[in-house]
Amino acid sequence: MFRFEHTEYLWALLLIPLLIGLYGFRYFRRRRDLKKFGNPVIITSLMPDYSSFRRKVKTILLISVVALLVLAIAGPQFGSKLREVKREGIEIMVALDVSNSMLAEDIKPNRLERAKQELSRLMDKLENDRVGLIVFAGDAYTQIPITNDYLSAKMFLAGINTSMVSRQGTDIGSAIELATRSFSPKTAASKAIIIISDGENHEGNVKEACEKATKSGIRIYTIGMGLPQGVRIPLNENEYNRDFRRDNKGNFVVTRLNEQMLADIAASGDGKYYRANSPNIGLNDLLSHLDQLNKTEMKFRVYTEFEEQFPVLVWVAFGLLVFDFILIDRKNRWFRIRLFD
Repeated sequence: MFRFEHTEYLWALLLIPLLIGLYGFRYFRRRRDLKKFGNPVIITSLMPDYSSFRRKVKTILLISVVALLVLAIAGPQFGSKLREVKREGIEIMVALDVSNSMLAEDIKPNRLERAKQELSRLMDKLENDRVGLIVFAGDAYTQIPITNDYLSAKMFLAGINTSMVSRQGTDIGSAIELATRSFSPKTAASKAIIIISDGENHEGNVKEACEKATKSGIRIYTIGMGLPQGVRIPLNENEYNRDFRRDNKGNFVVTRLNEQMLADIAASGDGKYYRANSPNIGLNDLLSHLDQLNKTEMKFRVYTEFEEQFPVLVWVAFGLLVFDFILIDRKNRWFRIRLFD
């Protein structure tokens, strides 16, 4: 596993665009000043040993040296070993609704994007818990198996969209059944399912799925995305030529938050229902509630014995500096490299 020990130093890489900008400014200023003395083509012919290409190469070398030294200071490391550690936590399976109704914009920027943003923040706050992710619409699929690798989970989360599930609809029951089967089979850790949806369920197996989950000791929490008043579902993001989803009769499709459905699911699952709004979709309150669940010792596989890799970058930077030193910016018969002529 690769990591930087001091990521704060990576901000210094912002110097690179600045250096490139300064070089560009200096280059065009030099050409402007050269034109004051006459035709640049004639002036260049009077300096046959001058190589503008070598000057560019020397600039690239110096900028590369700066970038390599910044990366070296940030402390690049490779984890050389995997070992198991024991920590106390719980297991959480998140079931995220990706049906078309989640594109409604009664919660900005829309229901789905807002849910993804808050889930990413939730993973930032998790420490010793395992988390998995299921996406569902008319069918349910495991997107991220139960894991403690929050970084990978966030990467997968960023790519979630409504086209991931081909069959549209909202089958919450299938999502609960899949989540119930997705927990680690031999762990005594507390288990929780978090359903994030607008609650427009179109299937009838929700009650049975909740009963199976609660018999397995799993708690179900629900978060309602949207407003009960109902809004239309946009088909595009063009604010000047906006179109909305229509049914077979040509009428606009209106999606409404079904709070009663989600509240009933949470009650059946011995959990709690949270109503989302624009500034807060309830994950902070939910996290506080999850912290009160009984935590069990679990095994985690983590990388240890990180080896420092900065000497490699320093040596490469040193080699580029030496090359820059011996590469003069004019042609000569003692050190002629035809590539730079």
